[in-house]
Amino acid sequence: MRRTVALLTPSHRKDIDRFELLCDSVDRHVTGYERHYVVVNDSDAPLFARFGSDRRVILPGSQFLPKWLRLLPSFLSRNGRRVWWSFRTPPVHGWHVQQILKIAGVLQLPEQRYCIADSDNVFFRPFDVSAYAGAAKAPLYIDKGAISAEAPLHAVWTRNCDRLLNLPETSFPTDDYVGNLLVWDKTAATDTMLAIERVAGTSWQEALCKTRAFSEYLLYGHFVRNSPAHLAVHEITTESPVHAYWDDAPLSAEEIVAMVENAPPSKAALCVESFSNTPVSAIRDAVDLERRTPNIRLRMAS
Repeated sequence: MRRTVALLTPSHRKDIDRFELLCDSVDRHVTGYERHYVVVNDSDAPLFARFGSDRRVILPGSQFLPKWLRLLPSFLSRNGRRVWWSFRTPPVHGWHVQQILKIAGVLQLPEQRYCIADSDNVFFRPFDVSAYAGAAKAPLYIDKGAISAEAPLHAVWTRNCDRLLNLPETSFPTDDYVGNLLVWDKTAATDTMLAIERVAGTSWQEALCKTRAFSEYLLYGHFVRNSPAHLAVHEITTESPVHAYWDDAPLSAEEIVAMVENAPPSKAALCVESFSNTPVSAIRDAVDLERRTPNIRLRMAS
């Protein structure tokens, strides 16, 4: 029996060109999903409304955030950074909130499985999401032994996973669970957050806002790997369907074309991380996608 699968994308106005490219590639190449849910800041929702359709639903972030966590007015924010504040936790910034939105989206939306597609992904080959994510066992991507004890971010995130989930201290090197087009099972994600709440004695949102340095993907991966019942409904894979570029230096048009042309058959998508500042137009040209027409039916979800 196939599980229902949805695509889930958190995004924001600075990524709208990359998001548009993702949407164009999904519409051309991706099948087997119920809905493509897009979660954005409330003030960004009008900018994203034009991407709405029968299968793509634009949702305001406030629908998924606790009432006690509020966006600070822009004139009080430094350097234009979005900051959320509360009386319960230290302030948190956009990247932390995006992680919370991903988790809350999976917990609250109706499908059983979610393939998380960030804005800097673009499909260049046919991809059946149901075949990839809807089987009895969900794929659990790992990068074996990729995190060393000295890793500046991932080692800290790993140690915080141990604390949040009350797990034995991890021995390094250890596996990484961060990747692209990762699949989450709703039951496993729900139980991950319930485990955090049992340990913290607070809501999972409050526990994560207080932690700040965390990775939603590591939390899910560590929980599943340490729960025999949940691991039994996952299939470990070291193969990602995405050909990814994680470096800081921008890619040239020729380098992007080479990545696409040399991608093995198992790769259906390309991810050039936004922090590389690689021009979106060069990525669009490399994957041979024209811009969408402006006469697209609008849909805003309430």
